[in-house]
Amino acid sequence: MFRRVLVANRGEIAVRILRACGERGLRTVAVYSDADRAALHVRYANEAYRIGPPPARDSYLNISAIIDAARTSEADAIHPGYGFLAENDVFAQAVLDAGLAWVGPTPAAMRAMGNKVTARRMMMAAGVPVVPGTEAGLSEAENLRAAEDIGYPVLVKAAAGGGGKGMRLVNEPSEMPRALAAARREAQNAFGSDAVYLEKVITRARHVEVQVLADSHGNCIHLGERECSIQRRHQKLIEEAPSVAVTPELAAEMGAVATRAARAVNYTNAGTIEFLLDRSGRFYFLEMNTRLQVEHPVTQMVTGVDIVKEQLAIAAGRKLRWTQDEIRVKGHAIECRVNAEDPYNNFLPAGGRVTSLAEPTGPGVRLESGIYAGFEVSLFYDPLLAKLIVWGETRPEAILRMRRALDEYRIGGIRTTIPFHEQVMDSTRFQGGQFDTSFVDGPDGFRLSAIPSRNLAQVAAVAAALVEHERAQQAVVLGTPCDEHGTRMSMWKQASRPGSTGMR
Repeated sequence: MFRRVLVANRGEIAVRILRACGERGLRTVAVYSDADRAALHVRYANEAYRIGPPPARDSYLNISAIIDAARTSEADAIHPGYGFLAENDVFAQAVLDAGLAWVGPTPAAMRAMGNKVTARRMMMAAGVPVVPGTEAGLSEAENLRAAEDIGYPVLVKAAAGGGGKGMRLVNEPSEMPRALAAARREAQNAFGSDAVYLEKVITRARHVEVQVLADSHGNCIHLGERECSIQRRHQKLIEEAPSVAVTPELAAEMGAVATRAARAVNYTNAGTIEFLLDRSGRFYFLEMNTRLQVEHPVTQMVTGVDIVKEQLAIAAGRKLRWTQDEIRVKGHAIECRVNAEDPYNNFLPAGGRVTSLAEPTGPGVRLESGIYAGFEVSLFYDPLLAKLIVWGETRPEAILRMRRALDEYRIGGIRTTIPFHEQVMDSTRFQGGQFDTSFVDGPDGFRLSAIPSRNLAQVAAVAAALVEHERAQQAVVLGTPCDEHGTRMSMWKQASRPGSTGMR
């Protein structure tokens, strides 16, 4: 195993990886921008190095600055987390060229699966079912003809990157020019490439993904599926494992296809194969994420496999500790992404200072957070503050436990998505598993109520209790006897007098 690991990331995922390294007995190195000088991951690591000013392009995307920090700290390996440079094969190669270990797949595998068009070709060659679509680089006229052949609606998608960026829905031909221009512009800004392609929209589909682990000795296993259909603008909000829509037989089939897809590109380390599942039970390859996923904790909660620790072991050349037959899914886990966004104002990003913080705890509750009371939430970066994860023996128990944990969670000073999650947990559609990727964005999508009635009742009860408390206090003061000088007597003093029936 390594001696010292640098985490090339920030926020809750950096803290998550630093903890896993600590449990492996490894020393840790953090990097930070000027905006994150007082961040939690900086405080948590054994060492920390400044890599630039707040804009990500000058800090967390600055490859040379991160490599320099690794050399200065004498790190043996770099873990990229997710986001930023996590799926950048140029960065991975630079890490290897610097004589460091890369905690992730090979640059070749990242290149193969990082470009969605190339990945689609490889998956079709491997016999993996793929959503109908086109090649990248077509002209506007060619895209219009292809869309007619595929059938509307279609998605314009960036060939590089992911996370919902560079993606536009097209319902009819007149929308194509604007969608192509917007997707290309966003893709160029996010990934440095404006290449886009078309993909058929599978209506009312569910987003189901399979976690895979593969070592450099030829072993590859899957850890079951996750349900990721609760999304807004292609950004996941709530995830759970296993999926309520997947039978054991279908889960086994999807797992087998996922491992076949990973083997087709000689994949190593942790990765995720994403599928769309239609209403008839057919599934289609969507893309592969060649990195750790935000939602990996739900898989750990139901399988007991710490994916980050396994990433470190695989990067160090070790064999997988499990065979496929040894993987068992037990119980149910749910994850809510707590973002610094205002769900009552179109999820507008909401920066500011965290003035107070009360975090949930108790049986089956796990919190991965990057904030503390007094922390300044910056608008320079992704709004994800924390991930709240719960486990229950059954899905209903997990929902009830999540509702209780959300009710305990208090983040003062900024707007967060906690109210959204509370109302989703109360939703009969969610509770009944009757949802798909249109749950939030669809025409009949989920809408937040102004203030949940349960909260109003709580406010009324607290107000009534306060009023009653004030009245009781006034009665105590008015009824308190005076001493020989006419001064009202302390209740403690009165209670200590002989013959008193007060406190002892």
